[in-house]
Amino acid sequence: MGSSSLHYEGPLMDAVRILESSAALTWECDDEADVLYISEGQPRPAITVDLGEGVLARLDAMGREVVGITVLGLRARLLEGLGHRQ
Repeated sequence: MGSSSLHYEGPLMDAVRILESSAALTWECDDEADVLYISEGQPRPAITVDLGEGVLARLDAMGREVVGITVLGLRARLLEGLGHRQ
């Protein structure tokens, strides 16, 4: 994956690395809760930041690198994007 296409102007985000490690991405989908978890390597303790719209970023304990992304309501979002309603 390499560098991010996200753009934010400011000194804090300039210092945050986004999924830049060579560790493989892993994912898990919780069908019952309708949640997708994406992690860099094995999931590990992290600080969670709510990005809004049901998307959460997980930063390492130092808050310097995004090590995971959580998407709430994935199935509902996909169905809505395809023009279907639940």
